[in-house]
Amino acid sequence: MQRTSGRARILIVDDEPGMLRAAERILADEHEVVTAGLPSRALAQAVERPPDLVVCDIRMPEMDGFELVTALRRTCPDLDVIFMTGSHTDPDEHLVRAIRGQAFYFIQKPFDRRVLAALVSRCLELRALRQAERAHTRRLEQELAEARVFQRAMLGPGEARLGPVRVEARCDACSELGGDLYDATLTHEGRVAFVVADVRGHGASAALLTAVVKSAFHASAGEGFDPRKVADRLAESIGPFGDDRFITAFIGRLDVGAGVLEYVGAGHPPALLWGAQEPARPIESADPILSSAFPRGSWAVHRTTLPRGFRLLVYTDGLPEAVGERQGDSAFLAGAVREAPEGGAALIEALRRRVAAALGGRPQSDDITVLTLSAED
Repeated sequence: MQRTSGRARILIVDDEPGMLRAAERILADEHEVVTAGLPSRALAQAVERPPDLVVCDIRMPEMDGFELVTALRRTCPDLDVIFMTGSHTDPDEHLVRAIRGQAFYFIQKPFDRRVLAALVSRCLELRALRQAERAHTRRLEQELAEARVFQRAMLGPGEARLGPVRVEARCDACSELGGDLYDATLTHEGRVAFVVADVRGHGASAALLTAVVKSAFHASAGEGFDPRKVADRLAESIGPFGDDRFITAFIGRLDVGAGVLEYVGAGHPPALLWGAQEPARPIESADPILSSAFPRGSWAVHRTTLPRGFRLLVYTDGLPEAVGERQGDSAFLAGAVREAPEGGAALIEALRRRVAAALGGRPQSDDITVLTLSAED
């Protein structure tokens, strides 16, 4: 139950009536004070209206103060406690138990009224700060959850058929918000345009830029998703965010009818291409990263022939980093291709299994995004 006023509710528990009256006089001017002479009465009052703080004697009938606080915390888990004792035997033992019981403080009776008032005031101040911090954390968690939903919406479909091409992709972020992006779409001419991009950095700022990248990619529809023009547009889109912001990207356009792949590999790991009768080979370029520091036209369009029954694998650098290979090394990828030569979801799962084995339980240090494009059989 929430308090209806700004005054804290304090429960004082002591089997000495004089001590109850004295403590109530000290605290009642600033707080809502209730008293209980027996632990059973204190438990009943806590159920009726949970207190913010309990000031509790240690030696009492029915149960001692430690047992009472344990029982109270079953219904009031956030309860703060100040223990009192009039016993001068085993004070250190009581102190240790109070600390282990997460009490705010432990005082000896009789005590100065100013000491009790100051302790209660300080305890409630820290309680208010703790509650404000928790509320702030809950708000951030909610905003983060909404940001994750938004970022997932930025990604293209995990599975799709675009004309004669089957597209499957996965993005495994290394933190709550990642900086990787993939997308694929049909052009007006029936070709398949796609992009796999990696925004520098992680977290909210990188995630925000993925939305900018996606928007810039789709803004190239009127230009037929020409890879060079897409690269120009992506570089310009991040210009307002400063020269220290850059993107690596593999931007492609498949013309299955003509059997051609056009692409820009802007600082990105080489893609892998193979066919029904052709072994896997790297598809790479020496183009620079995407950055507003480079002038328009800095990215060349490369072309390669698509083999019959082609399979294309595009990925971000988190994949080779996770298995300890340099970009362009093919041993890891070649092994996965041999395991799942049909590409698609089978290849993605083979890669994920191999990454998990290589990490051996360690967390990813970077986002890992994999996109496969396959000729429909």
